[in-house]
Amino acid sequence: MNSARSWLVFGGATFAYLIAVMQRTTFGVAGVEATDRFAVNAATISVVAVVQIVVYAVLQIPVGVLADRVGAPLLIVCGAVAMAAGQALLSISGGIWLALLARVLVGMGDAATFVSVIRLLPGWFEGRILPQLSQWVGMAGQLGQIVSIFPFALLLHVQGWTPAFLAAGAASVGAAVLAAALVRRGAPNLTTGELRTIDPLETGLRASLARPGTQLGFWAHLLGGTVPTMLGIMWGYPFLTAGLGYDPATASGVFSMMVVGTLVSGPIVGLLVARFPRRRSDLVLVIAWGAIAVWTATLLWQPVPPLWLVAALFLAVGVCGPASLIGLDVARSSNPHHAHGSATGVANSGGFVGGFVAMLLVGVVLDVVDEVRVAGGAPSELYGLDGFRIAFFASYLIAVIGTVGLLAKRRHTRRRLYEEEGIQIAPLWVVLLSARGRRRPPGVRQ
Repeated sequence: MNSARSWLVFGGATFAYLIAVMQRTTFGVAGVEATDRFAVNAATISVVAVVQIVVYAVLQIPVGVLADRVGAPLLIVCGAVAMAAGQALLSISGGIWLALLARVLVGMGDAATFVSVIRLLPGWFEGRILPQLSQWVGMAGQLGQIVSIFPFALLLHVQGWTPAFLAAGAASVGAAVLAAALVRRGAPNLTTGELRTIDPLETGLRASLARPGTQLGFWAHLLGGTVPTMLGIMWGYPFLTAGLGYDPATASGVFSMMVVGTLVSGPIVGLLVARFPRRRSDLVLVIAWGAIAVWTATLLWQPVPPLWLVAALFLAVGVCGPASLIGLDVARSSNPHHAHGSATGVANSGGFVGGFVAMLLVGVVLDVVDEVRVAGGAPSELYGLDGFRIAFFASYLIAVIGTVGLLAKRRHTRRRLYEEEGIQIAPLWVVLLSARGRRRPPGVRQ
């Protein structure tokens, strides 16, 4: 555990995830070009991205179960191969249906990667470093976004559609080769003696789904991950280039602030989670609604939000990435070791379920706003700033649903913790008052 070999495995697996995130976000970077190439509207383009994320979300639980049974290394390699095939197919596609099939392959390969990487960690590492490693994996994934918004976007604009997506596919081939060479399963999860002590009713996917901590992890990931998924995969880059009129260089620079936010906040969030494990849900709420506050200010600013505010928005959205990973840590710590893969798969589907609903909702609203504009005699402006304002506000509903779900499941989880272990978690305001010197009720944990 925690050996040099462990870090070598971690490096190979994390690189595979970096490339997976690059593949996940390339279609969003090429969203405007895709509209022209396939001669379709915004809703159709959003459907392609949504199908990719639906495939990803639907496969999270099966992948988690497979990671527990057949091992994460095989899934990581197969995922990279599937993404390479998908990007190669997209590079030659001339119609929307072929593009849809290509993104399904990318979604399948992407789905096999992250949960498998997270599942590897307890087999190679132990101690308080585990929640921090989850954040480091997420930070590495954000570097994949850097690759998609800089080298890939540059290649797309200079060389065109086919060379750009072929190069992206080649990167996944390299990731598959590296993972096959470096990534191995860690220490066995269970001994024979341990197997005899496990209640059969406590094993399997149904048991993981029934645990309140798994459900809390799902809602935490949905609340923290919806906006980064929606902006990072589909609508962030078109909002900057078509909605705000930024040139590609400026748009890429602003978009990269999302990556900066993740890279800067990831280690801090990891340390806070390790230091205050009972306050993980509070941390998700503060970060998510802080980002929504900045988003609201950006959308309400008239006539056009200034560059610094837009950059602050993408920086705040980047911080939501580490917040969403808190949900995975909640699910992992609420389940026995043999069920970590299943629980992580359930929790990791949250942000992507919210993300694909938000992406589809934004695309539909953009089309409706443009149709109303044209019906009123104005020229068509599908990706206009006013359309994005209305469409983005419509997606706030998902944040409200996520918050309600998180609070409800947190209450359930804390009640069970009190019933089973006698631990009562004080409300955050009690802890804050206690920090100012007030006496905390006996038997209540901060």
